[in-house]
Parts: sequence; C-alpha cells; structure tokens
Amino acid sequence: MPVHRRQPSIELLEFMGVVKENGNDQTSLPPVHTPLSYDYVLVAKTIDCQQREAFRKQTEYIEELKRKNLKVTKIIDDDLVFYGIQAPKEIFEKYRYLLKVSDACNWSSDQNIVPLSTRIRIVHFILNHTPIRSGENLRNLMKMKVFEARFCLHEKRKQRELKESWARWTACLQGQPITAVRNYFGEKVALYYLWLGWYTYLLIAPALIGAIVFLYGLAFFNSSPLIKEVCEADTVMCPLCDKRCKVWQLSDTCTYAKVSLLFDNEGTVLFAMFMAVWATLFLEFWKRHRASYVCEWKVSDWCEEEEELILEIVNNANCEPKKYKHSYLRSTLVLICVTIMILVIIGLTHALVVFRVIVAVLLAEGSWEFLSNHSNSGAMMLGAVFHYLIITIMTRINRIVAMKLCEIEETSFATTEKSFTVKMFTFQFFTYFSSLFYVAFFLGRINGHPGGYVRIAGKWRLEECHPSGCLTDLFIQMAIIMVLKQTISNVFEFAGPWFSRWLKRRNTKKLQRKCAHCYLKDESEGKYGAELCENCKLRDWLSNYRLNDVDSFSLFHEFLEMVIQFSFTTIFVAAFPLAPLLALINNVIEIRLDAIKMVTLERRLVPKKTNDIGVWINVLEAIGVLAVIANGLVIGVSSDFIPRLVYHYRYGPCANGTVTDVDCMAGYINNSLSIARMDDKNILNEFSSYQMVAPSGLNVSYCSYKDYRSNQDYSLTPQYWLILAVRFAFVILFEHVVVICKFIAAWFVPSAPIQVKNDRLFDRLKRLKEELSSFEARHHSDP
Repeated sequence: MPVHRRQPSIELLEFMGVVKENGNDQTSLPPVHTPLSYDYVLVAKTIDCQQREAFRKQTEYIEELKRKNLKVTKIIDDDLVFYGIQAPKEIFEKYRYLLKVSDACNWSSDQNIVPLSTRIRIVHFILNHTPIRSGENLRNLMKMKVFEARFCLHEKRKQRELKESWARWTACLQGQPITAVRNYFGEKVALYYLWLGWYTYLLIAPALIGAIVFLYGLAFFNSSPLIKEVCEADTVMCPLCDKRCKVWQLSDTCTYAKVSLLFDNEGTVLFAMFMAVWATLFLEFWKRHRASYVCEWKVSDWCEEEEELILEIVNNANCEPKKYKHSYLRSTLVLICVTIMILVIIGLTHALVVFRVIVAVLLAEGSWEFLSNHSNSGAMMLGAVFHYLIITIMTRINRIVAMKLCEIEETSFATTEKSFTVKMFTFQFFTYFSSLFYVAFFLGRINGHPGGYVRIAGKWRLEECHPSGCLTDLFIQMAIIMVLKQTISNVFEFAGPWFSRWLKRRNTKKLQRKCAHCYLKDESEGKYGAELCENCKLRDWLSNYRLNDVDSFSLFHEFLEMVIQFSFTTIFVAAFPLAPLLALINNVIEIRLDAIKMVTLERRLVPKKTNDIGVWINVLEAIGVLAVIANGLVIGVSSDFIPRLVYHYRYGPCANGTVTDVDCMAGYINNSLSIARMDDKNILNEFSSYQMVAPSGLNVSYCSYKDYRSNQDYSLTPQYWLILAVRFAFVILFEHVVVICKFIAAWFVPSAPIQVKNDRLFDRLKRLKEELSSFEARHHSDP
C-alpha cells in the first residue's frame, strides 16, 4: 500500500514546539505514562587523564544527550563507567502523535503506556543520530573505542516468564508464545520465530513422504533386477585411474548399487514434484498465517521508511529528509564486484574438483587396499569435508565483501539491509551449491572415454560416475554438508555464547545480591515511578554487560541459516529424500536453541517493528522456482530414470509391447556399458599391461565403461541421442506441469483469511469515524 507523505500542519508544529498558540500545546491525546527505568546503557572504560581526546568526545556526547532532555545517570565500577539513559515522556508523546497522523501504523488512542520495547527503539535511534560538534555519531564513537559497549536492558520478570514458557529444552514439543515474544523482542524477532515455527510444522508432511520414498527403495533392496545384475555380473571394468589402478569386477560395487537404488527410484520423481508444489503452498499459507498475526498486532500497513521519518522528526524537529539517491556509476561498480566475487567462488569449485581428482589418484595408488579399491568414494567424502571448510571460511569473507559493497551504494538503513541480504545470500548460495551443481550436472559427463580421457593439466583424469548412476555421489555430498552444517553449527551456536558468558563471570567479581526493597520493586508488575538504588542498578547493568553482544545483523544470520537449509530441502531433494526429515529434526532443536540464546545468553536485541519478513519472502519464492528447474534437471539429467525408461520401452525385453517371462529391466546394466578393446592403439597408450591384469590373475583383452559409444570408433550411438532427446523433453514437460501446479496453488490459496480482511476493514472504518468525530468536536468548539 503506498504511503502518502503529509505536510506538517499547524497543529503538528504546535505539538512539536515549533508554533504555539497562547503558550499551550494543542493535542487531543491523553498523557503518556512511562515507568521510571532506564531505556539504554552505554559503557566506557575509565580514563585517568581527562585531557585525552576520548574523554573529551565522551563528555561532549553525554552533554549533547542532556541538551535533548535525556536523563543520564553515571555510575563508576572499577575500570568501567556506566551511563544509564532515559528519555522524557515528551519524546514518546511526539512519537505517538506522529503515528496517529501517519499512515504507517494504527496506534490505539487509549494506550497511555508506551511499551518498553517501543521506548528502547526510539532511544536507540536518538543515540545513533546524535552527533557531536566534530560530526561523529555513536557508531563512529564505538569504532573509535570512546564507548566500549551499548545495550538495552532485559526485563527480569518478562525474561523469567519467557524462559519458563519458551526458552528451555523441555519445551521442544510445545507451542511458541509468539505474542509474548513480540511484546518483548518486537515484531521483527516474533515474525522470525513465527516463520520458523510454521516452516517446521509444514515440514512434517515432506519428512514423512521422504521417509516413505526411502523405505520404498529399501523394500526392493535385494529383489531389484538391477541390483541382481550388478551383484552377479562377471563384467570387467576399465581402470579408474592411471598407473596403479587395475581392471576391476563390476560385482565388487554391489553395495554401492544398492545404496544408489535407495535414492534413484520411481518414487523420487513423484516426491520431487510434490516438493516443488509444497514450496509454493508453504509460502502461500505462510502469507495467510502472517496476516492473522500482523492484523492482531495492528501493523498491517506499517512502513519502515515512514517510521524512520517519524523518528527523525522526534529526534530533531528541524531535520531535513534524506533524499533518495541513485548512481548508475555506483550500481555498475557494485554489479562488476558482485560478478567478480561469484567468479571467485566458482573458481573455488574448480579447485575442489582438482582436489578430489588428486586425492582419488593418491588413494588409488596408496598401500591401503580398502581405500585403493574405494578411491572415488573416499575422494568424494573428503571433498565434501573440504567443501564444508571452504564454506566456513567464505562465510566470513562474503559478509565483509557484502558490507563493503553496501557502503559503496550509500543508501538508507532499510534499503541497505535489503541490499545486504540479497548480496550475502547470493554469495552464500554459490558457496554452498556450486560444487553440488557440478556433481549433479557435470560429474561423469565431461570425463571422456578410454583413449580420449579429459585430463587436468594433461595429467590427472577427471572423475567418473558409478555404473549405477551419479545420483549417489550427489547424495553423499549433500548428506555430509547438511549433517556437518547443522550439527557443528548448532554446537558452536550454543556453546560459543555459553562459554563466553561463563568466562566473563569467572573473570569478574561476583555480583551483590539485590536488596529486599529493590527486589519488591522489580517484582511488582504495576508499580511505576520507583527507581532502584544505585547498587542494584549497577548489579542489573553489570549482569547485562556480561552477556554476549548482539547487533542489527544478529537476526539476519539466523534467517540466512534457515533459508540455506530451505534451499537444501527443496532444490536437490530428488537426490536426498531424507533432507526434509533432517531439517525437521534440526528445526525442533533450532527453535529452542535460538530462544535460549536470545533470552539468557545474549544481550537484548533492539525491538523493531515490521509486518513481514522483508526481502526474504522474495528469496524464498526465487528458491521455489529454482527448485522446479533443479529437480527437473536432476531427474532428467543426473538420475538414470530416463535411460531406464527408454530401455524399458525401446531396447529391453518388453520393448514394443512384447510380454515375456523375463523382467523388463533385465540386461539394463550391460546395455548401458560400452567396451574398450586392447587391440586399439589409443587404448594401448592409455592403459599399461600391468593395469589390464584381472583380479583372477589373467590378462584381459577388453574392459567396459559406462557410456553409449560404438565399440569400433567410440562414436556416440543412436541410443545416446534418443536418451538425450527424451531427457530434454522430460525436463520441459516436468517444469511446465509443476509450474502450472504452482500457479494454480498460488491462485487457489488467498494471501489473507477473509476474517483478517474484514477486521482490517472495520479497523479502518473505526479510525475514520474517530477522525471525523475529532474534527467535528474541534469545529463546534471554534467561535
């Protein structure tokens, strides 16, 4: 909904103190009552020499706050100086009045007490936008170490209530008190937990169906003719590497073939289609779920830019708006830098391919027989671990680069946050998925053939797929990265803040017990105006100071982690049907882990108002579209679904509708193999006589490899071109059918429940009637 900018009226200017009539402020709002507590705390190191520049700037900044009628209380504790900041009620009256005349939010006129979460947000903005004479604001002073820390205070009673009802491990299977979270942490944090809870709830169906698909493959574990053909084959396969690798028996990979069938079966196709439609239904039902809560919270029409204007006026009635800026030169520079960064990340994927190729050669030439026989699988697993290490390092680099690029753009905070989100997700997506795209769509397809292998630097052969297909390699890569990411990330995410808090408590003196008089004040819910004594204030501030620091991007990292997981759950789910189940288990733990961390281990986040999860909804929709394309390609290109289908109806025993007593897939494995003969000069140059000695000790005159090539000139056979045509036809058909289903699902599910629409309609009508009544009252009172 567009926001209409209004010119300041005479009444508004009078209220702001710019214009007055007869010395009286004109306002119809009731007075605002605020409890006598501290909205914010600044912490600095004690400075012995008062002539130092840091002391001068610290003192000048505090004086600037006092000029704005902010109450500042200074308490010194050893080497720390605490400044308790409290804003006067006039500031909140201005804020509340401006909301009333704005389209940004519906503020109830009978709400006399401004919530602490709102007061914190207002004071946080004022502190960040109060410069000293030399031009530095609080952010600059923090970087210059003039102040060491800044934080808003936890409310003990509400903190304890959230801990008992939500932030504990025993509440893992209970619901979430979303409204209580909203009242304490603000709408932005509440919507994150609302989205995460809804995502977790809707993962139940995909987790169950994915498990059924896995069990379906397990049911035919031993009876499948494909597995029987591999396990009983006497086919001699070509060496997998140069020099030390010998020919090997296809039956040696019986276990690998069984694992492949668990994830590469007919059920996978239907499950991939289901997940593509599920991603759309999830987003559409999320919009309905969100609408119910934002309507209840009266923030349906909230606009962050509008509130930023209001806060600017509250901070300085004579402020000038920050004009929108756009520079094609800066945008072009940012685009070039983003492209270079993506190319660097893709370059790391090439490095990972080289790493796997070299490791496979080293394992194959090693003395350990088990690793030598399974060199490709070992290289794939080590490559996945190495990939995880790259992800860990690149996550830090990506954040620095994304932040620097946002600084080049020079936009407002709200725009910067959206821009940073898109850039950071793009970098992280390529970091996580570049290697997976290589495994899914290039592995085993660009490695060449005996006599014409593709080599890196003319030395190392590229990897090959197993005769049972390449999907197992993708599954191994996904499983290792997803399990490592979720397990290690959760351990460090909880253990890091817990250990940091323990260390701070250990290295500092024990806090004094709160006095009885202040304890009764703190526990009393309805008594306002009573201030804690200095010792108890210091105790409260120290306990908050010892918690782990948070910033404006703390919630961003939680969202990024979950959206990356959503990508794993949907994009390559055809290769890993158990991904939704792992995601479900992780999320049940993640909700409580994040809750415990925010409530007990970290300083309180500055509450922020919003009515949506922001640009993340666009990112999720893009992932949903990409999931359709990727799953169609995985089934059509990566899996053996299409070659099996072509063999079943064109080349197998049941071809052309003939009915036999033999299974229709009998002979498929042998049909998918081509033969390289030793009497060919190119083959003689490729393999040594040592490599062509079979495990039985006999020399072999030919070996087999997975491809559809002629046994004479190694040209591609007509069957290859037929399979390729059917692959592309399937991908196009799959994507069109699923996209149509997605559009139908999006159209069928309204974005907001009818009850919510009606409630908003009545709220708007009530507000207009109140405005009309106020206008008529003023009109009748005028002479």
